[in-house]
Amino acid sequence: MKVLVPIKRVIDYNVKVRVKPDGTGVDLSGVKMAINPFDEIAVEEAVRLKEAGIASEVVVVSCGASVCQEQLRAALALGADRALLVEMEETHALQLEPLTVAKLLKAICAKENPRLVFLGKQAIDDDANQTGQMLAALLGWPQATFASKVVVKADEAEVVREIDGGLETLAIKLPAVITTDLRLNEPRFASLPNIMKAKKKPLEVIKAVELGVALAPRVVTLKVSEPPKRKAGVKLSSVDELIERLKNEAKVIG
Repeated sequence: MKVLVPIKRVIDYNVKVRVKPDGTGVDLSGVKMAINPFDEIAVEEAVRLKEAGIASEVVVVSCGASVCQEQLRAALALGADRALLVEMEETHALQLEPLTVAKLLKAICAKENPRLVFLGKQAIDDDANQTGQMLAALLGWPQATFASKVVVKADEAEVVREIDGGLETLAIKLPAVITTDLRLNEPRFASLPNIMKAKKKPLEVIKAVELGVALAPRVVTLKVSEPPKRKAGVKLSSVDELIERLKNEAKVIG
């Protein structure tokens, strides 16, 4: 069984994001980039399936500029077997939308014919939480989102997913799309020998224009700005003063 894992290049979660002075976007110059943490969990789960003898091959794919090869190599060092880069110009890469990515991934699925697609439930840069659902809809495959436990048996997957009211267990037929949540697993660290081996693993580059998907964005970003600074707290002398401020200043009680 082949498992496909899409990954996204994002700003490392330890880095403080800076907005460009002109407000046209986020400043990426000199910023450390990494695999989206939720996608790293998806890679780990796919590799574990291979180690358990359930999956025969783990293929990672990324859509973006040539610099995404860095994250693909990192995923190969974590245990993936092959990598695919759907390459495009930097301007298109920075404006990629979930639906466009889903259409590109649909084309890759037609080429690779995987039985299972693992994605992170969302990317930490836009928090869209849409690509996995859109991909499942385009493919006409069953889907299970926010997975905190996955058990694959023959042509079926049992998925425990996190919902507002607790946990829900689904049984879905393969092929299927599963999006991963934080509690599914803890990704491993890439060892130095595996990092060296990853340099020799195959990485195929496919031009996005060859897949017949329009890359032009449907949404126009007018301005990007940082959230307002949080005001300093105030120490109050009594409960009466607190109530008075909640009534007259915050206006949250009548």
